[in-house]
Amino acid sequence: MQQQRVPTPVTGSGVLPAVARAEGHRPPAGTGARPRRRPALPGPAWLPLLLGLALWGYALPRIGFRTMGEYGLLDRLPASFFAALLVLTGGFLLALRRAGTAPWWPAAYCVGMLFALKAPPALLYDSVRYPWASKHDAVIDTLLANGELRPHAPLSGNMAAYEQWPGFFGLNAALVRSFGVESAAAYLNWAPVVLGLLLMPVLVLLYRTFTEDWRLVWTGVWIYQLANWVGQDYLAPQGFAYLLHLTVLAVVLRHFVLPGSAGRLRDRTFLDPAAAAVPPPTGRRQRAVCVLVLVPLIAAINASHQLTPVMLCVSLSALLLTRRYRNYGLLAVACAVMLAWDLTMGRPLFMETLGTLRESLGELTRNSRAGYAGRLTGPGPELAGLANVLMVFAIALPAAVAVLTRRRLVRSALPLLLVSAAPLPLFAVNDYGGEMLFRVYLFGLPGAAFFAAAALVPAAGARAASPRARAVRRRVAAVALPVSLVALAAGFLPSYYGKERMHYTPPAETALVTRSIDRAPEGSLVLAATGSFPKALHRYDRLEHWFFAEQELPENERMLADPARYLDDGIPPGTRAYVILTRTQDVYTAGEGLLPPGGFARLRDKLAASPLFTVVEEHPYGVVLEHRSPAR
Repeated sequence: MQQQRVPTPVTGSGVLPAVARAEGHRPPAGTGARPRRRPALPGPAWLPLLLGLALWGYALPRIGFRTMGEYGLLDRLPASFFAALLVLTGGFLLALRRAGTAPWWPAAYCVGMLFALKAPPALLYDSVRYPWASKHDAVIDTLLANGELRPHAPLSGNMAAYEQWPGFFGLNAALVRSFGVESAAAYLNWAPVVLGLLLMPVLVLLYRTFTEDWRLVWTGVWIYQLANWVGQDYLAPQGFAYLLHLTVLAVVLRHFVLPGSAGRLRDRTFLDPAAAAVPPPTGRRQRAVCVLVLVPLIAAINASHQLTPVMLCVSLSALLLTRRYRNYGLLAVACAVMLAWDLTMGRPLFMETLGTLRESLGELTRNSRAGYAGRLTGPGPELAGLANVLMVFAIALPAAVAVLTRRRLVRSALPLLLVSAAPLPLFAVNDYGGEMLFRVYLFGLPGAAFFAAAALVPAAGARAASPRARAVRRRVAAVALPVSLVALAAGFLPSYYGKERMHYTPPAETALVTRSIDRAPEGSLVLAATGSFPKALHRYDRLEHWFFAEQELPENERMLADPARYLDDGIPPGTRAYVILTRTQDVYTAGEGLLPPGGFARLRDKLAASPLFTVVEEHPYGVVLEHRSPAR
């Protein structure tokens, strides 16, 4: 092939060197322009980072997490915390101006913002954040104590998903032994930060597949962090499998290119035409090697989580819609591994799920609702729910604008667009326990963040646009980008911390639950309104559980008419049963709309007054009752 001749750019006007410096690229040789030297540690780059972290460090001990009210942590954050976020955002915008030559500065700001947003609970809380995360700690403890999960017991019931997909828990059991800590609770609150750090290079690899513009890459990473309010990045199989899922997709999109195709059409931002040369496609042998390399990751995903393998197969199937990324072998391997696991280790829950598909198939409204009741109550939860909706639109609208206006980028990043939209049809399949809405958003977020960034970062070196048009775009971006990033940061806080009263549990409540469950004889039945309280599944391998309010609101209202008789009818004869009602259950059932206003207090008072139950222990953070079985 004859090498393309590069015409000598006209430099008399100084346009090329100026734009090249703005984009962080050196001008081509022979232009007569010498790039301006910049200091290794530019003051405007590192000063806001230090100032922002200093303000954050000053605010940290002043966050009143022990006195949270209706608005969670929002009205307990000092002004210096908000100032720290503003300073970090401003510093990031300054660092973007030199992203081409110094991409480590935007990276440093992304790490700083990640810590600022998600590290406070890890540093401040004296208990596990997300009470339902303590059940994962219980599974790990059981695995360490027994060497297996629920020995001599069927893999079914409340813990079926954990016991039939135990890969994540086996990994953490090994980590607990390696670290020499007592349990996974020692590092559980750090999971959002650790997973965020691990995801960052994966996102960079993913975005760099489709653009050489470091401004677009790091803006996409920044937007992803601000939009990741879903709360699926705690210590759970979902977060671990999600990291592996994105890793597989990053490798697939970067290396699986069919011979003879157009190759990887990157959105090149260099003004030098020689830089637009398309890299040679990966050969069949290399693609086969990639499949072999990815098989362990795919196997780990299938051993850890039940939904993520489905998302992976759906995403790989969507890539078949573009001729550039057809790889039937990898899709066949991913589907074969998923089916092999589902029909062996995961067979009980898999068959049970298939049996429920007839009821949920095609129920779009029902499958896309959030939670059991789908209705948040209280100022904090309602504000969080509103912020969640606004955040979805804040990402979706600019992403749609980029899809409509940046045609060249859409052509090159079409596989990423397809992968982002691929989970949407799952709304027609199942509600996944009221969580399908959050899962679809989470799996579509990487691509949505990339295209949202593309709407805010103007394409550099667009030859078709006139100098005047380029100047207008730069002025619009100079306003739209900072305003959008500040708005996203403002939306993240109520979305992530607006329901924090449900997420933080005082240690005294944890001690009450632990004490009560330790007293229960083996084989006893533990009842609670919901499983979202600390240590809810402590000793779960020796006790049975019934979370009786995790159902539709109308059914719970009927239960509240006579809760003592309702529970008595559900307790098997001759079974010792204990009811544990705590403050965290009160906050959760009210905020998620499981019980009507004042319903939890009525439940507690009626059970305490009933002759069918007797109070074992009463505490400011809860009450424990024992069922009076006629058989005893």
